[in-house]
Amino acid sequence: MQTVDTRSALRDLVAQWRLSGETLAFVPTMGNLHAGHLTLLAKAREVADRVVASIFVNPLQFGPFEDYDQYPRTPDSDERMLTEMGVDLLFAPRVKEMYPLGREQGTKVEVPGISDILCGMQRPGHFVGVATVVAKLFNLVQPDYAIFGEKDFQQLVVIRRMTLDLCLPVKVLGAPTHREADGLAMSSRNQYLTPQERAVAPTLHQTISDVARDIREGRSDFADLCDWAAARLAESGFRPHYVEVRDADDLGKAHSDSEELVVLAAAQLGRARLIDNVRV
Repeated sequence: MQTVDTRSALRDLVAQWRLSGETLAFVPTMGNLHAGHLTLLAKAREVADRVVASIFVNPLQFGPFEDYDQYPRTPDSDERMLTEMGVDLLFAPRVKEMYPLGREQGTKVEVPGISDILCGMQRPGHFVGVATVVAKLFNLVQPDYAIFGEKDFQQLVVIRRMTLDLCLPVKVLGAPTHREADGLAMSSRNQYLTPQERAVAPTLHQTISDVARDIREGRSDFADLCDWAAARLAESGFRPHYVEVRDADDLGKAHSDSEELVVLAAAQLGRARLIDNVRV
């Protein structure tokens, strides 16, 4: 695996592969890799000749009181895992390389309508940061495919909409959420959980799975189901941010005639903000 930290070095290598007619799959990450990331890399290897990964803890998507400085960084183990997965190229830029004009003065990308709901309401500006850095990375890597986990379902919808709206020639693929044996969605922030909180954490997935089951069995009183779910989470020790049933295509309000729905939830448990979703 080759590792580069500048835009020019990245472009030179990508250009060589392009001239050879090879296809590229791209997996952007913030590092601190776990088994969930490995499933994304495996999918990338399936669909393309070359696999490019990035590690960049993007300051633009963190709020002023969030965990940017504390976000776990494990570069040595990350590089070892990427090498073992057969990744061809790692792009690991510094902040100045990605934001040469600074974070405040640089151009930003916004996806209206779906960026300020759900997690976007709880984390103002978060999806502007996500859309901006992904647009930059897509322009730099110029992949044929980009792989994102479905755990952050809203992020996946935002990126697909941005890619479509900006006419970017990238096929955005979703990969199923990778879970622990007890159902907890894998996340770098799970390590913030104390042993007692870790024992409670699977309740998030269990609760929204129960909501999804009830919908499959014919219930359409979505607001009542979400209220019940939020109350159950609160009783279990979570601080619920939201539980919502939405249209899976565009995250619009769910209707009984929607072809596919998704149950989404976010909740605080100790220091960890956990998110999850179940498709219906």
